[in-house]
Amino acid sequence: MFTITEQQQQYKTYILADTTAGSHLEVVPERGGIITRWRLKGQEILYLDTERFANPELSIRGGVPILFPICGNLPDNTYTYNGKQYTLKQHGFGRDLPWEVTNQVTQGKLSLSVVLKSNEVTRAAYPFDFQLTFTYTLQGNSLIIEQVYQNLSSVQMPFSAGFHPYFLCGDKSQLEFEIPSGQYLDQKTKEMHPFNGNFDFARDEIDFAFGHLRSQSAAVTDHSRKLKLTLNYDDIYAMLVFWTLKGKDFYCLEPWTAGRNSLNTGENLTVLEPGASKTSSVKLTADFF
Repeated sequence: MFTITEQQQQYKTYILADTTAGSHLEVVPERGGIITRWRLKGQEILYLDTERFANPELSIRGGVPILFPICGNLPDNTYTYNGKQYTLKQHGFGRDLPWEVTNQVTQGKLSLSVVLKSNEVTRAAYPFDFQLTFTYTLQGNSLIIEQVYQNLSSVQMPFSAGFHPYFLCGDKSQLEFEIPSGQYLDQKTKEMHPFNGNFDFARDEIDFAFGHLRSQSAAVTDHSRKLKLTLNYDDIYAMLVFWTLKGKDFYCLEPWTAGRNSLNTGENLTVLEPGASKTSSVKLTADFF
């Protein structure tokens, strides 16, 4: 049985429930269109820092923030387009602005669609007209995020996009990784290193970007929680970023279409022709064992 209900918490929250699969998703459109919670068979899949979430001045640490029109940060938070300099803060504005619910489906499948359209606020930082439509679908023990990026401008529109999911974890030493890359860029030191499948969780912060992906699937097995999470992504996603902080019970495995500063360098940047659109999909599957 599929249901979608609305709850007025601090923000209006849409709750998708698949009682047969025991899957439950919470979405807060006005706080960046974010998924704040995914629970499967009574177990929390995602981490959420509720204190930060309650403060609209702070970026959210938790759930599945949306990254658009950049991933990561720019030098001095600036980029140049047509000879003019613009300011964009880390990860762009997609995760901060209110999105609008446009479609709810509970017949035959369970999904919720949210839309972000360009406006005066976005154009001041990013001089393009666009519409983004994200559809969140629960399918058994999977969460599917389908995206449509539309360029409504009369000029080419460059962008990168991604997600920053925070996964709740137990003992990090019990995590086993299947990341389809043999090397990573340490985003702090800007040095490349070979990857042997392990991370040093004694470090205060890990911020590694994996490129040259050999497949469109990655997985993390949390032996302490007896949970395997599999991330599948379209080939538009050129890299995966792994980020975590010491002493925090989360890790992030983030699909990005392009790396930091791609608006300036052009590397892996997606460029849409006027009137064109790009569709992509990310799928998360949770298996308890």
